[in-house]
Amino acid sequence: MILSAAGIGLDRDGRALLSDVSLGLERGRLVGLVGPNGAGKTTLLRVLAGLLPPRRGEVALDGVPLARLPREARARRIAALFQGAGVGWPLRVREIVALGRLPHRRAFSGLSPADAAAIARAMAATGVTALAERGEPTLSSGERMRVLLARALAVEAEWLLADEPITALDPAHQLDAMTLLRATARKGTGIVAVLHDLTLAARFCDRIVVMEAGRIVADGPPDRALTDARLAATFGVSVCRGRAADGTAYLLPWDRATTEDETDAASLYRTSPRPF
Repeated sequence: MILSAAGIGLDRDGRALLSDVSLGLERGRLVGLVGPNGAGKTTLLRVLAGLLPPRRGEVALDGVPLARLPREARARRIAALFQGAGVGWPLRVREIVALGRLPHRRAFSGLSPADAAAIARAMAATGVTALAERGEPTLSSGERMRVLLARALAVEAEWLLADEPITALDPAHQLDAMTLLRATARKGTGIVAVLHDLTLAARFCDRIVVMEAGRIVADGPPDRALTDARLAATFGVSVCRGRAADGTAYLLPWDRATTEDETDAASLYRTSPRPF
């Protein structure tokens, strides 16, 4: 089953947010969408979710244009988690997670046994079961992110599109979240996650899509998409690489990559007389 984008273009106020973006995504894989701030990552995710119509091109789900799918069907098949997504009401955690089951429920109907089981699974997977009776205003930013991730997982959709799902999480919960996303993908869900942590993206993702200025500039397994040359050109950083004890390759953004002009300027500064 494939979620595809073909020739996507989107402009706003005379500025190109997305330019001729084409992408084919398959279920069962964790895809990391990375790039510098303003590269168009969140915009592309919104287009893929059907929340933002493109000016040019088309998004399709299993060959059917997304725009032709009824909203209810689309909501059952594509779950989305976006930065800044609020709850709107002072609900308890269990009630927030239960919102993920709305696409599966008839109007004004209660929770079915299947709904209750899905909610319990999502809360256990994200470690928020103990928060079930807490009110949303009492949650920390990290707890709130985990609850919102649980809400998205409770949909049990074919696709999960997540915008910075590990933001605000401490290191242990970041590892837990990435492990959970990878395990969820292994069970057959297609997951696309916007990530800024290149180290975790390279370690956990099956595929990395690199964006720059509204375009895709690299796409492939982490070792092919996150080359030294690409990281320097797109992010302006150099990295240290190594292997963990289990043989897993890793990279660490280590320093700003310098252009030839910057190197010359630094050399001039070091050799010039100091003013004092």
